[in-house]
Amino acid sequence: MDAVRVALLRDVLAGTAWPAAARGFAGALRSSVVRHGGGLLLVGTAEYEPWHLAAHLVDEAMWAGLPELSPTLVRHRVEPSDPAHLAVGLGRLEAAGRGATLLVVAPRRPDGGLLERVHGARRAGATVLSLDGGDREVHGLAHESLTVDPARDEGVDLDTVQHLVSAAAGENSLPAPRGRGRLRDRLSRLADHLTSPPPARW
Repeated sequence: MDAVRVALLRDVLAGTAWPAAARGFAGALRSSVVRHGGGLLLVGTAEYEPWHLAAHLVDEAMWAGLPELSPTLVRHRVEPSDPAHLAVGLGRLEAAGRGATLLVVAPRRPDGGLLERVHGARRAGATVLSLDGGDREVHGLAHESLTVDPARDEGVDLDTVQHLVSAAAGENSLPAPRGRGRLRDRLSRLADHLTSPPPARW
């Protein structure tokens, strides 16, 4: 999803708690990976692999000049023919410890094997975050979580929230306070911000 569409999505959801909640969660994610110099592991469930979130975080890492945000996608099934960046299996979670950040995306309750591995990573010192559908065990393992319940959060699903989170994780600064300006004006300011050169790094 491009920046203009994310801006439109935020405007649609402006009267809800979602933009602020996504920014808060993204801030926790960004803070963890920057503090530890990277080590972001992204894992879904056996039924749901967060491909799109991985791709968006890679893009945001590049645009924001924050390589720490670029995740390693951990997969439940790996084939011998898979390229290296898609060939990281669940065993990688067993090596996660202090300095690693583990982001779990679980629309529904994951199987016990994944939960055990996440619990082991947390015990070893990894920071665990979850984007989830409200499972209590996932919540219990996460240091920070953002829950999306389609039955309660009408019109908002996990994919939508992943777009908000990934975009917010790559932001270089806090958004300007909302005024009463027209949508076109707000989009124009966003476009100016996105096309301006990044600050010099010394």
